[in-house]
Amino acid sequence: MNITPLELAAVRTLPELLDFRVAHSPQGEAYREFDAASGRWLSTSWAEAGTRIARWGRALAAMQLPAHASVAILLPNGLNAVSIDQAALSLGMVPVPLHAIDNAGSIAYILSDCEACLLVVSSLSQWRAIEAVGTPLPALRCVVVIEPEAILDAAGGSPRLVSLAGWLAGGDAYTGGLTAPAEDDLAALVYTSGTTGKPKGVMLTHRNVMSNVRSIVSLVAPLPEDVFLSFLPLSHTFERTAGYYLPIAAGSCVAYARSVALLAEDLKTVRPTMLISVPRIYERVFAKLQETLAPSPFKTRLFLAAQAVGWRQFCRAQGLPLAEAEKSPWAWLDPVLQPVLQRLVGRTLLAQFGGRVRVAVSGGAPLSHAVARCFLGLGLPLLQGYGMTETSPVVASNSPDDNDPATVGRALADVEVRISENQELQVRGPLVMKGYWKRPEDTARVLLADGWLCTGDQAVIEAGRIRIMGRLKEIIVTSTGEKVPPGDLEVAIGADPLFDQVLVVGENRPFIACVVVVNAAEWRRVAQSLGLNPDDPASLQQPAAHKLALERIAAQTKDFARYAMPRAVYLTREAWTIENALMTPTLKLKRNNLMARYAGEIESLYQSGARR
Repeated sequence: MNITPLELAAVRTLPELLDFRVAHSPQGEAYREFDAASGRWLSTSWAEAGTRIARWGRALAAMQLPAHASVAILLPNGLNAVSIDQAALSLGMVPVPLHAIDNAGSIAYILSDCEACLLVVSSLSQWRAIEAVGTPLPALRCVVVIEPEAILDAAGGSPRLVSLAGWLAGGDAYTGGLTAPAEDDLAALVYTSGTTGKPKGVMLTHRNVMSNVRSIVSLVAPLPEDVFLSFLPLSHTFERTAGYYLPIAAGSCVAYARSVALLAEDLKTVRPTMLISVPRIYERVFAKLQETLAPSPFKTRLFLAAQAVGWRQFCRAQGLPLAEAEKSPWAWLDPVLQPVLQRLVGRTLLAQFGGRVRVAVSGGAPLSHAVARCFLGLGLPLLQGYGMTETSPVVASNSPDDNDPATVGRALADVEVRISENQELQVRGPLVMKGYWKRPEDTARVLLADGWLCTGDQAVIEAGRIRIMGRLKEIIVTSTGEKVPPGDLEVAIGADPLFDQVLVVGENRPFIACVVVVNAAEWRRVAQSLGLNPDDPASLQQPAAHKLALERIAAQTKDFARYAMPRAVYLTREAWTIENALMTPTLKLKRNNLMARYAGEIESLYQSGARR
């Protein structure tokens, strides 16, 4: 049964939302997980999920934790993460989702800052790594370890270590009452990624999250028969709201991907109809497609023709103007050619996503126009949106029948937006956070007295659609006074399959430069064409390699002002990851860390430039 707008309006808290779903769709498929022991995907119904969550709730209640206690969750996406999250919510406690592969120092900081009373971890080794950091955690009473084979302390110690089985058994006889949350109680403390410093705990209430769920239901209309594939971390508010709570509202099934490494295989096995992702995933598919096409000029021409025809048809359907370069004297044949080219080319691309996606959403960072044009032209119904942790998170989005990929769409129904004097986008509505945990000064800097939230993003609003121009604090000001938004450049350059990751630099420098991580397969092909040894790290610094890289960068940035086009580049094969602290858990660049890591290389780029 699908929830009606009237019924959803009456749901005030997340536990009420789950209770509604369990009561109205008890036998519907709620969750699907891969069981490594049997080698099969196993399903859980809403009724089974409800029973499971109730048992976790009794175990948590039996601990007699303080009211509104913080419950930290360090687990991969799956039923265990859902169970402890829902158990905490049902008792008016505050879930604190942690990224499962974040570094131990960052996790220890968050546990201390949120005053976590309970921590649930996958393995004992995770806890030992956190413990080794040495951060005092006086509020932490207990650590529940999921792995069954863990050898735990028999008794004593602080915090107490207990197996999941032992913890659950401790609540089986509990008969005490449960305290349900109110609308304005916290539904989560979600820590921001911390691209330039210590992460801040964003206080999101049940009212915040439920208002966002209602708006998204109206926008994309998920159905009980829909299947979501969940792979973004549940520590990411985008995934929590759109990939976790939204399916509860709709009664849809959530299948949990085994890992990002196996995502391509899981897409084809699960065959999702709803896809919630960040641009990086679409960019990887796009780069792989470019790599596959490169050896065959005929396939490349066919692909470009299919994309061009499909894009023109998409623009006609959406009422969007075409650039001069996209027009064709043969465009009158598009309605005839598109079905043929779709069968020859588009169907192959759509098969990479399972072949039946009816809504694909991209959020969390800007999406390259080249990627959007490719996928929309070849039939993937891709919607770009905008949001931030502080807004629960979705502020605006395109919709299937109102889709301009050059923008992030229109503000949601109950959201007000405006542009300040310095072109900053400001937001007001029930989705805006309560504030930052224990940081009143930081809260006051972004949350104005009349309820407007300062997003830190520059934007314009054109005919009701929002176009994001860049981050206020990330705008590079060169020594010649030119202002350059690095994010836009990085997205454009990253559309080339040679470049996996891009960092644009130039603050108080005479020109723009960049550091790029090359794609291993594409670099091998390029290096061989230049007569270089692709396995020799020194080959990346050869003049021929730099010349070709700058030519390709120039091609990707030809629509930017001349002063914004990078004039120097440093090439590396070292991937930037969460583990080496060069990326945030939401796959954004940690700019300060990258600038420190490549300080010498960046300096040499400008010294070489000065000598030219």
